[in-house]
Amino acid sequence: MSQLLGIIQRLKTLQDGTDHSETNQRFFEINGKKICQVTYMPTADTFELEVYKDDKKPNKYPFDDIDMTAIEIFDLLQENHE
Repeated sequence: MSQLLGIIQRLKTLQDGTDHSETNQRFFEINGKKICQVTYMPTADTFELEVYKDDKKPNKYPFDDIDMTAIEIFDLLQENHE
């Protein structure tokens, strides 16, 4: 549960760190391997999650809810931690 709270805090920092005109982004990694990147777009108040899969082109998913974004990142980190 503390990992999920940490993810939410990082997303909130990303959301609060904008001046509502520029996008901010943050990477989530496990052992130096990038799992995903989150971009916050303040004009639309949305998050875009870009998921990296080995040698494949990254997939992008839009989220308009910080909690759903955090849960998706948590699941990705758990999947790749095993």
